[in-house]
Amino acid sequence: MADDVFKNLQVIKGIPVNQFMETMGFFTASLGADCTFCHVNESNGNWAKYADDNARKRTARRMVTMVAGINRDNFGGRQVVTCYTCHRGGNRPLVTASLAKLYGGGPLEDDSDDVIADAKGAVSADTILDQYIKALGGAAPLAKLTSFAAKGTYSGYADPDKRPVDVYARAPRQRATVVHGADGDSTTVYGNGAAWLAAPITERPVTVQALTGGDLEAARLEAELTFPARIKQTFTTWRVGLPTTIDDRDVQVVQGSGTGQGMATFYFDKESGLLLRLVRYADSVVGRIPMQTDYSDYRDVAGVKLPFKWVYTWLDGRFTIELTDLRPNVAIPAARFAKPAEPGKPAPGR
Repeated sequence: MADDVFKNLQVIKGIPVNQFMETMGFFTASLGADCTFCHVNESNGNWAKYADDNARKRTARRMVTMVAGINRDNFGGRQVVTCYTCHRGGNRPLVTASLAKLYGGGPLEDDSDDVIADAKGAVSADTILDQYIKALGGAAPLAKLTSFAAKGTYSGYADPDKRPVDVYARAPRQRATVVHGADGDSTTVYGNGAAWLAAPITERPVTVQALTGGDLEAARLEAELTFPARIKQTFTTWRVGLPTTIDDRDVQVVQGSGTGQGMATFYFDKESGLLLRLVRYADSVVGRIPMQTDYSDYRDVAGVKLPFKWVYTWLDGRFTIELTDLRPNVAIPAARFAKPAEPGKPAPGR
């Protein structure tokens, strides 16, 4: 028995040696690691050293006890949950669902999570963000763009028909998108630190919902980046990740985070410096939710480059906005960025 051969067994006891070794193999397969991940390095070639205690072995014991408790309390003792259930070949279980696996192309590698690893010796985040500002036309021209009103089309994941859409934006941090759908208008608004979604639901003509938590942070960031001259101020902390590729294009990766600001990962085209992808994250009671925006079709408007195509992807939907006309520096009523009208009341800004 394993207890007679090995020392310092505290949790996995009372089984034959061959089953014990197979259990160790299951650990290595589940975590994608070798023996020395949990045992000390000196254990190679020295059986006695395998008995030495350390923090990872103590963690492993807690995990084995936890998994046994989950199966006992929820599945009548049947082995439904195992190490592999969560680890799937990684030493740290993932908490963020993968858009790449869901849609066949996304921001996350199969074995990574939302927090990027710092790239040692990489160019600074400031340098990459400065390149982005320069690629758009420069700080001075960007500062002169204070508003715009745009028209285009909207096509949804479940509704591929192209619907008319209006987008209104005013610096700083004010934005409204109105989709003219078959069942009525759907409006998303961010202004003065608050955000709302107004859309027809079932028999009711319009339901107005205030956005909170991660949805509010996402709306804030989108409104902020509509006028990207102050992109560095959107987060207090920036880190540079390892470079990667998007559609065979080399990209530089920068992640911003901060208390009360959430977290987002930016993917900049290495050659042009333009932003290709933004991934925001919202917390939920069951896990962190990624929301992705892909930018393309950059065009010159009032001396700066703006993307005319936006593809939004999240865990249960995808839609595309393609602009056909954009009028810069137009007067937009403040009411356009206020809470949308309730049913039976006049719509704002009209």
